[in-house]
Amino acid sequence: MEFLLVKFVLIVLAMAFANACGALYFINLEKKKANTAAFWSAMIILANAFTITNYVEDNIYIAAAFIGTYLGTFGTLKWKQKKKRNQDLINY
Repeated sequence: MEFLLVKFVLIVLAMAFANACGALYFINLEKKKANTAAFWSAMIILANAFTITNYVEDNIYIAAAFIGTYLGTFGTLKWKQKKKRNQDLINY
């Protein structure tokens, strides 16, 4: 198997997207927004299906999945915190 940087980056992005979807799923689940939570749940499956079919052939791509997973969750939560801070400033 040959290492492809483009494939590595695409897996990172797909996993980041999947974990952003996961964070948004749990946020909407907590708010009891059934339709929105269901949408994000479906997006998790779609993104993970793409990712899994691409990294199972070579173990190096598991690192890409790990990096993307971290970045997706971290980035989404930071974005939501910033959005809440901005909303708090507007409401103040």
